[in-house]
Amino acid sequence: MDLQLKEKVIIITGAAKGIGRSIAEVFAKEDAVAVIVGRKAADNQKVVDEIIALGKKADQFVAELSKPEDCEKVIAQIVAKFGRIDGLVNNAGVNDGVGLERGDYESFMASLHKNVVHYYLMAHHALPELIKSKGAIVNITSKTAETGQGNTSAYAAANGGRNALTREWAVELLKYGIRVNAVVVAECWTPAYETWIETLTDAQEKLNEITAKIPLENRMTTAEEIANMTVFLMSARSSHTTGQIIHVDGGYVHLDRALANA
Repeated sequence: MDLQLKEKVIIITGAAKGIGRSIAEVFAKEDAVAVIVGRKAADNQKVVDEIIALGKKADQFVAELSKPEDCEKVIAQIVAKFGRIDGLVNNAGVNDGVGLERGDYESFMASLHKNVVHYYLMAHHALPELIKSKGAIVNITSKTAETGQGNTSAYAAANGGRNALTREWAVELLKYGIRVNAVVVAECWTPAYETWIETLTDAQEKLNEITAKIPLENRMTTAEEIANMTVFLMSARSSHTTGQIIHVDGGYVHLDRALANA
């Protein structure tokens, strides 16, 4: 299926690793220009070099997205380089464990800047170009907004905000023909997830316990499966889909987990 993304300039935040990296790679495979925005030039460039080595197109820009001025600056740099923006994937963020007991005002607000404020700012600054191109926005969000997790108040609040912004922007941007959707991540195997699981005393046992509760196939979601949905939602093949919050999670959030052992 041709997703009609050839030469489209797509920004992906936090694309140096994990889910963001997979998203950038899938966009590049569809002949889009994958524009990686992240904190570390070397990490960004490694992904860009690998994409270019496959004969595809990518570029990278450095920004600390928790700084509002960096969000504005990086959008200006991208427009100066490419002259257009066709899509924005807000993905960057971190589950930083700022809880109700283990937290304070400063850490809570800092976490919101890391996890949701830049979603707004990147969309705000990219909007003039998205209006011109009739582009689209996809927000990557987390199950924590719906299920809770414990000891992660700020991250859960940020993801609730991401979901709410998805619906709000879908309404506000109808007049421009700009579609806005979200992809919700639950238990997805990434380098960060692997690092976390390995900190546990019985890592394999805990992993088996988690996967046993995932109804479809009793396995983790892959980063590529998140990427595939993201790229589809960005494409013209999903031309009448907007304001949707789509769970790519093997039924983890909404299906009865008793089904996993049926």
